[in-house]
Amino acid sequence: MSGWRDFLKVYWPLIAVAAVGLIAALMVMDPAPPKKIRFAAGAQGGAYHAYAERYQRLMQAQGVEVSLVDTAGSIENLRLLDEGEVDVALVQGGLASRQDREQLHSLGGLFPEPFWVFVRAGNGINAFGDLRGYRFAIGPDGSGTRALALSLQSEFGGTWPTTAQMTLSGSDAADALRAGAVDAVAFAASVEAPYVQDLLRDPAVKLLPFERAPALARRQDALSAVTLLRGVIDIGADIPATDVPLVAPVAQLAIRKDIHPAIEALLIDSAMAIHGDGSLLSAAGSWPDPDATDLPVSSQARRYYRDGPSFLRRYFSFDVANFLDRAWVLAIPLLTLLFPLVRAAPPIYRWRVRRKIYVWYKDIRELEARGRASPTPEERARIVKELQDLQEEIGAVDVPLSYTDDLYRLRSHVEFVKQLVMNPKGAVSAPALGA
Repeated sequence: MSGWRDFLKVYWPLIAVAAVGLIAALMVMDPAPPKKIRFAAGAQGGAYHAYAERYQRLMQAQGVEVSLVDTAGSIENLRLLDEGEVDVALVQGGLASRQDREQLHSLGGLFPEPFWVFVRAGNGINAFGDLRGYRFAIGPDGSGTRALALSLQSEFGGTWPTTAQMTLSGSDAADALRAGAVDAVAFAASVEAPYVQDLLRDPAVKLLPFERAPALARRQDALSAVTLLRGVIDIGADIPATDVPLVAPVAQLAIRKDIHPAIEALLIDSAMAIHGDGSLLSAAGSWPDPDATDLPVSSQARRYYRDGPSFLRRYFSFDVANFLDRAWVLAIPLLTLLFPLVRAAPPIYRWRVRRKIYVWYKDIRELEARGRASPTPEERARIVKELQDLQEEIGAVDVPLSYTDDLYRLRSHVEFVKQLVMNPKGAVSAPALGA
């Protein structure tokens, strides 16, 4: 226990400075990441909503609550991001405006999102341009599917009537196609979307190929040409029966520029877990891709794709790693201040202890001078009494064991002076400890 007491006596000012510095650092350090974010998830039953639910589960496992906001699709998602109504959204590539690029960032392209056009088999429709005179469901206003369909209708030219721009989408559109309420439906969706899988396996429905997909991709930067390989959906059933050329925008994860960097890192972690395994249209490791986006990629995302997760995130939980990451910036100047204090603490303490001891020597010298000059025994007796009181005071001084030799030397000197005053003419030997 005495060792701990001695340690505290030496370093308590340093501990106090460190505590004050730590409190000040906690007060001025970067704010902690939010515990709740809003995620524009698209329409329920759609592929975007299914992916958003996976993000929700992964992020909630790290202590971040994700509130899903149902929307009509990518265009509404971008609008909500611009207005600050949501923090994160899945959006279709090629739809970002100049305002979007000024206010938003991307965390990378996530997966190719083929533009699927399904028609009823046997109705003589062989190309996209043939749909001009048919009942064609291209999704609601605010959806990426509708925006892309209208763009392709413009590419193919001619007049497209209202009946070729119906607003049904998702599972409702697929059901309407099977029931004969519409002649064709379009979806910009992943190959895993349930309604896409169902229509691909339906013998009464035909997937319309885009024979000029490379040309369309060359004309529109947001599009790429992809091929749905023969049998990739079902080898045994040979679905599809031939390679099918398609055009595909790339779905991307869009965020507001002011989102917390720790939330960015957590979103990228989730994106790697969700989209990194590949799909029927791409090999594993192809996605996420920071270059497959029409929004500027954040610097945080660039660092992640270049260097991987931070050192702290590799070994600590999200909350602990984030705290250490924020505290580290302020810990550097704090440690810079503490290093010289650590070196200075022992000499300062040594000086304080010795000062406590040596301060008595002034009194001892004064009493010795008075004792030598005292002519009467009574006067010398009073001085001896003062020396005895001084010895009692010195005996009450608390010093570490390493300084007891100085304390006992002081006490022997007081005894020497007392003997000198009591026997002014006698021979008094100096104490063995010496001065």
